[in-house]
Amino acid sequence: MPTVALKKLELFKAIGKTYTDEEFEQLCFDFGIELDDIEEEIENEEKVIVYKIDIPANRYDLLCMEGLARSIRIFLGLEEPPVFKVKEPLSETHKMTVLPECAKIRPYVVCAVLKDITFTEENYKSFIDLQDKLHHNICRRRKLVAIGTHDLDTIEGPFTYEALIPSEINFKPLNQTKEMNGEELMKFYENDLKLKHYLHLIRDSSVYPVIYDKNRTVLSLPPIINGEHSKISLKTKNVFIECTALDLTKAKITLNTVISMFSEYCSEPFTVHPVEIKYPDETTMTTPTMDFISFEVSLNYVNKLIGINIDADKMSELLHKMQLEEIKEKRKVVYSNKKEIEKEEEKKEKKIVDYILTIQAPPTRSDILHACDIAEDVGIAYGFNNIVRTTPKSNTIGGVFPLNELTELLRYEIAQAGYTEALTFALCSHDDCFKKMRVEDNKKMAAIIENAKSQMFQIARISLLPGLLRTRFESDHLKLPIKLFEVSDVVLLDENSEIGSKNVRRCAGFYSGTTDGFEYIHGLLDRIMEVLEVPCDLEGEKSEAYYIKETDHPSYLPGRCASVFYRHKQVGYLGVLHPEVLNNFNISTPCSVLEIDLEEFL
Repeated sequence: MPTVALKKLELFKAIGKTYTDEEFEQLCFDFGIELDDIEEEIENEEKVIVYKIDIPANRYDLLCMEGLARSIRIFLGLEEPPVFKVKEPLSETHKMTVLPECAKIRPYVVCAVLKDITFTEENYKSFIDLQDKLHHNICRRRKLVAIGTHDLDTIEGPFTYEALIPSEINFKPLNQTKEMNGEELMKFYENDLKLKHYLHLIRDSSVYPVIYDKNRTVLSLPPIINGEHSKISLKTKNVFIECTALDLTKAKITLNTVISMFSEYCSEPFTVHPVEIKYPDETTMTTPTMDFISFEVSLNYVNKLIGINIDADKMSELLHKMQLEEIKEKRKVVYSNKKEIEKEEEKKEKKIVDYILTIQAPPTRSDILHACDIAEDVGIAYGFNNIVRTTPKSNTIGGVFPLNELTELLRYEIAQAGYTEALTFALCSHDDCFKKMRVEDNKKMAAIIENAKSQMFQIARISLLPGLLRTRFESDHLKLPIKLFEVSDVVLLDENSEIGSKNVRRCAGFYSGTTDGFEYIHGLLDRIMEVLEVPCDLEGEKSEAYYIKETDHPSYLPGRCASVFYRHKQVGYLGVLHPEVLNNFNISTPCSVLEIDLEEFL
C-alpha cells in the first residue's frame, strides 16, 4: 500500500476541522484508510507533526493532500462532490501529432491544459509529489505511463510526438545548463540516484521518444526527463500536461487523476481545456473527456454481500458520501422464489422485491469496476463496525491444506533420518540454475525477474539443488559428512496457467562426504517412499509402485544417475553430481543428490 506523508496542521486546515490523534485515527478507519504512523520532523527549526497514512493501492485520488482532504470533506458532508467541466480548446494550435515511428517504442500520448492556475509552495510541492507517487503506482515506475508537465507560456503549439535516433535529439535536460544529445544524456544520468532506474526503459531501443513544439523546442524525453526550457515554477499560470504510454487506458486514468486533483486551483475551479491528438492512422482523439461511468447495482445484492438491510434511498445517501451518485430513478423488480416445504409437501412461491440503482462513478474513482466495488463503498459509508454480528447460516470446519500436511510430515521423517533442513531463496541467479548445473536454457523453463536488482536474484528457481549446493559451500567448515534436505516450491513456466507459471512442491536431499555416498541418497529415497506407503517394484510392472531407471543427465556423472518413476511417470532424479558442477560451486568433495516432485504422491 502506498503511504502519503502529510503535515497534521495543513491537513486539518484543508479538511476544515481539527482532531486529536485518536479521533483522526478513527476517522481514517471509518473512511477505509489507515493512520500508519505519527512522526515529528524539524522544519525551519520548528517541530512539525507529520501523519503517514496508508492508502489502498487502487485509490489514486487519495495520493495527495488535495484528493484526500476533499474526499474526507465529502465523506463528512462538509462539501458536495465537484463537477468537472471540459472547456473548449484554448487555441486551435493546441494539438498533438503522433508520428508512425513512436509505435516502435511508446505508441500513445494523452494531453490536457490547466488554465490560470495559482501555485503556492505547498500545492506546487503536492503537484510534484503526486506525479512521483503515480509513477511508482499505476505507471509501474514509468514503464506503462510517464507524466510530463510544462509551462505552456514558454512553448508554442502545435506539438509533435516523435521517435528519433538518440544522436538526433539535442536539448537541455531539467535543471541542467549544458545541452546534450540522447546518447550523452544516458551516460550523464547512469549514476543519478533517481533517474538511473528508468534508463533501461528506452536505452536499448534504436529510437527514443521525444516531444517537440512548433519551434522544435524539446518538451521532454519520456519516460526519462523533461526539458529545462518548459520547466514549471511557482509563477507558472498555464500548465500543459502530456502522458506518454504503453497502456492507453492507464494513461487516461493518470491524466484524469492529475487534472481532477489540481484543477481546483484554476481561476475557474474544476475546469480543463482539451488537446486534440492525431495518430498515424489518421484517427483523432481529444483528451481529456473526464467521463463518468455508469453501473447498475441491485439493492438485494449489496445488502446480502455486506450483511445489512437498508432501503434504496439509504443506499443512495451512503454512496453520495463516497462520491458515487444515483443518476436515474430506481427501477423496481419483482420476482418469485419457489421453495419446497417438506411438512406441507407443496411448493410455495415467495415474491421478492428488489430495486436496481444506476450509479455514476466520477473520473476520480477509476477503482470502481464492478458492482462489488460499489458494495464495498456502501459498507465503508455504513460503517463496518455498525454491521450486526450474526451466526453464519452454514457451518464449516477449517482443515490443513493436504500438500502442506504432507510436507510437514515428510520434513519430520527426513530429519529423523539424520538430515539437516535448509531453507534457501526462491530466487536465484540464471547461472546457478543453468550454466553451473550444465543445463541448457531453452527459454521455456524459468520465470525471469524483469529489471533484477542483483545477479543473485535473476530468475525463480526451477530446482532446489542450486540452493543446497550454495549451502554446502557456505558450510565448508563443518565436519563431514554433510547431509542436507529441503522441501519447498520451485516455479515452472506453464502455458495453461492464468499467470503463465505455476508452483511445484519438491523434496531434495543432499549428501557430501569423503565418498560420493550414493547408497545414502538411495536409502533416503527408499525411506521417503516407505513413509509415503509406496511399494517398490524393480521391474516397473505395478501401476501403484515406484522404481528407478538408469538415465543420462548433464548435471550428473555418466553412469551414476537414475530417474525416479511413480505410476510409470518420471517424478525426479537421483545420482552423483558431475565434477564440473561441483567445481562451479567451489565444492571439493563428491556429492550425491535426490530431487523429486511431491505433488504426484497426494
